[in-house]
Amino acid sequence: MAKLCLVSLGYATGKDQSPEKILSGMNAHSSYNNGLKHRKGYEDHARLDNHLSCCIEVTARVSAEQRRGCACARAAPAQSARRPPRAIMETSLLREFPLLLPQNLQKTVYEGFISAQGRDFSARCVMVHTVQLKNARLHCSWQLKAILSRYQHIIQQRMQHSPDLVSFMVELKMILEAALKNKQELHAPPPPQYYSGLLQELGTLGWDKLVYMESSFSTLKLKAKDTSGREHLITLRLKAKYPAEPPDCVVDFPVPFPVSWTPQSSLGSIHSQFLAALDSLKAFWDVMDEIDEKTWVLEPEKPTRSATARRIALGSNTSIYIEVDPRHPTMLPECSFLGADHVVKPLGIKLSKNIHLWDPGNTVLQNLKEVLEVDFPARAVLEQSDFTMDCGICYAYQLDGVIPNQVCDSPQCGQPFHQLCLYEWLRGLLTSRQSFNTIFGECPYCSKPITLKMSGRKP
Repeated sequence: MAKLCLVSLGYATGKDQSPEKILSGMNAHSSYNNGLKHRKGYEDHARLDNHLSCCIEVTARVSAEQRRGCACARAAPAQSARRPPRAIMETSLLREFPLLLPQNLQKTVYEGFISAQGRDFSARCVMVHTVQLKNARLHCSWQLKAILSRYQHIIQQRMQHSPDLVSFMVELKMILEAALKNKQELHAPPPPQYYSGLLQELGTLGWDKLVYMESSFSTLKLKAKDTSGREHLITLRLKAKYPAEPPDCVVDFPVPFPVSWTPQSSLGSIHSQFLAALDSLKAFWDVMDEIDEKTWVLEPEKPTRSATARRIALGSNTSIYIEVDPRHPTMLPECSFLGADHVVKPLGIKLSKNIHLWDPGNTVLQNLKEVLEVDFPARAVLEQSDFTMDCGICYAYQLDGVIPNQVCDSPQCGQPFHQLCLYEWLRGLLTSRQSFNTIFGECPYCSKPITLKMSGRKP
């Protein structure tokens, strides 16, 4: 009964009531009990006195607890001065980053916005079971991620060494402000002299040389023809400090294109150097154009001016792969044969036997015909014959840009396969075996033994 009285008083009076008010309430309760004693008679006198004694005892205990509470309240300012570090960190975080709020009771997840230079960027920081940041993860919006892409290593380093979230967020904001400032400087428009000087240079060079110009005048393309009439393009990316800084030049050359530049140089000087480089590569492009026109080039399907390699069809599922030196285009190129052994081995013997017949005065195609004692068939001739280059497993010519480069060695078969297709096929056979990077199995077509020697990496 004493506990029930205490609970009801506590909820009725509230914790902020003084001990005197609690005693007053208990006195009222005592008067009520005295009246009840007269109404019920003297037979309950002993029981009511006992109940009143219990209530008074409880009242005295409550008063002592309230006095101790008042003493604790007077000591509260001294304790607040010695708040734990986490409370101080939370207060500082709220003051420095009011838009970054905790998302759970443990306060290990914070989400909100970081403000820098008048802009707000969404961010989320997840700390794993601790307020320390060594294992924390920072999730950014795509805008913030793009701005901080060049500073990822710095952010990771600061996250490892920051003592708490506040220190890290302050440093992150400094990095963000520096990144925004650098971005503004990079995208700052050039002065008016930049545009007037560029237009004057184009007029001197000739507007007929201009193929394309970006709206911001930062990228343009110029064209030129070599002595054989082939048209070539050069892409120039101008910098904000042009012409004090040289532009970035992009050309479709098989060799590097170094540009000689001084602050007095112009677009005309670059165009002149471009023409000189075209003349030096004329013999190389003559050799490659002859191969492209008079043979069936299997790879690359659409060769660029910078491509130095060709895979040429010879017939009977056989081809030769050559790598031409652009600086010495008529010299003997690097050669390798692809096909069945009974076809490839005789070609290799002829190459070794007749290599002394190679004449640098002739083109590569003419020398290959004489040394190999073969006539390179044209594509139209091979397409009309039984020549096929489709893979015998996937029945496709190209697989991820790669054409079949493995052939069954059996003279009666000679079926081509993609290396990846044949690798997956042989790996699925219980009778196949592997030794280092070589797999031995059976041909999917003729069931004859077939060997697949993989390159340095798994296909």
